[in-house]
Amino acid sequence: MSEEAEELNIDDKSIEKIIEEDIGSYISFLENRLRELENKYAKLKMELEHCRSELDKMLQPPLIEAVFLEMLPDGRALVRSSTGPNLVVYIKDDIDRSRLKPMVSVLLNSRGSEIVEVLGFREDPFVKAMEVVERPNTRYSDIGGLEEQIRELKEVVELPLKNPELFKKLGIEPPKGVLLYGPPGVGKTLLARAVAGETNATFIRLVASELAQKYIGEGARLVRELFALARKNAPAIIFIDEIDAIAAKRLDIGTSGEREIHRTLTQLLAEIDGFDPLDKVKIIATTNRLDVIDPALLRPGRFDRIIYVPLPDKRGRKEIFRIYIRKMSLGEEIDLEKLSELTEGASGADIKAICTEAGYEAIRSGRDYVVMEDFLKAIEKILRRPGRETEPSLITRSSQKEVGIQHV
Repeated sequence: MSEEAEELNIDDKSIEKIIEEDIGSYISFLENRLRELENKYAKLKMELEHCRSELDKMLQPPLIEAVFLEMLPDGRALVRSSTGPNLVVYIKDDIDRSRLKPMVSVLLNSRGSEIVEVLGFREDPFVKAMEVVERPNTRYSDIGGLEEQIRELKEVVELPLKNPELFKKLGIEPPKGVLLYGPPGVGKTLLARAVAGETNATFIRLVASELAQKYIGEGARLVRELFALARKNAPAIIFIDEIDAIAAKRLDIGTSGEREIHRTLTQLLAEIDGFDPLDKVKIIATTNRLDVIDPALLRPGRFDRIIYVPLPDKRGRKEIFRIYIRKMSLGEEIDLEKLSELTEGASGADIKAICTEAGYEAIRSGRDYVVMEDFLKAIEKILRRPGRETEPSLITRSSQKEVGIQHV
């Protein structure tokens, strides 16, 4: 025992105990440190594997989507590539060939043109996005001066969907579709929005120009998938706005682009009046160029009802003013009779613009309410603006006579 230990009254056993405790503490510290390093190593290894995986994905060539057509006798497959041509390709060994059915979507390896994955039947996202999920708040009560047109729409669209047994009992086939035509701004699209808001049927909307595609056959494919989506979700209503974009009269001459538009129109005609019944699918279309529509689209059995939506008369203009000003803050009673007289030849869109401009006149005057004088100034400004036409020049009597259409 050392002199220092003797002075501190520490014997050999106490010294050994202290040394053992220190060694034990140090070993415990090393063990904890080792576990920390092992955990850190495991995390770094996972990050490294993730980085390698992401790098492999970035370096891999993209896969090509295609549609399986048929199996060939030698075990290869005939597919139609999304880039255009039909291809004969091999099939990866681990692919379940029982899933390869006509028109099923598959993925091709861009290097070897081999089927590496089966996607199955799927809907085109572009077509799926046409389905209206959130219904518009527009109701028939929001439309003024078009009572006859609303009645026709209810008979053609709503009644067959809500009460199909009535038509079976009568032994007649309900109309398939309705075409709304008239000058711009008279409420054709507004009528369709009201149908979407009033009915519980699936509502699918598109602008006809969306069917004009770059590649040959793409427009026809979109039309085919559009009607397939409608049949799948029946009862359904398909609304095609500005249908003249793809439904112009077909000519013997034209560019390749025009011929592609004609192919799209042919597919539309086949879907409306083809072998596959529409059942509980109705079509609403609009145009302000009835004179250019192909006659094949206007014959009975396709668009059975062709409804003219005119400029509002005096009573209609008064009703439209009443609909719009009911949401406005008014400082005095508005003379709707005078407003309807001063807006001869105005459309529903013009009247809406007048009400909006009247609100701006109130703001310029530092008021939070609208008075009659604001409406008078707005009428002068809106109805006298350059380029405005008060007559339905696009819908002429001659064009109606040419296609054999009379006012409904």
